[in-house]
Amino acid sequence: MRAYLRPFRTIPNAPAARPPSPRTVAGWILTHPGTLPESERLKMKYVLAHCPELAALTAHVRAFGRMLTHLEGDRLPQWIKAVRADDLPSLHAFANSLERDLAAVTAGLPLPRSSGVVEGHVDRIILWNQRCQAVCLCITSR
Repeated sequence: MRAYLRPFRTIPNAPAARPPSPRTVAGWILTHPGTLPESERLKMKYVLAHCPELAALTAHVRAFGRMLTHLEGDRLPQWIKAVRADDLPSLHAFANSLERDLAAVTAGLPLPRSSGVVEGHVDRIILWNQRCQAVCLCITSR
């Protein structure tokens, strides 16, 4: 009976794969294209093919990343002009903030040094100090 009925049964469609989360897509965009595994690169290519705004955003983010890694601060005004040509409001806000102090940003981009590590230590010390002050206030207010 099972063998007889098998051709008449309809095979249910396989459930569609869940779309990637926004956090996953953002990670793909912010990762250097050469370091993405092939499977994730294909998924990203599929997502970008179905969303032209996301494809434009990815192109701008990657161009900005190239400017940072190759220390090309002189290309920043061209990048801001290209960003303004697309309808990407959140990226426009970032471009506006860069343009407010364009001379300093352009001068700082070609420098081979970074204070990122030092800033991280300073932030950690400030947070530790704030916690200590909060504990002192709790102890003295009793």
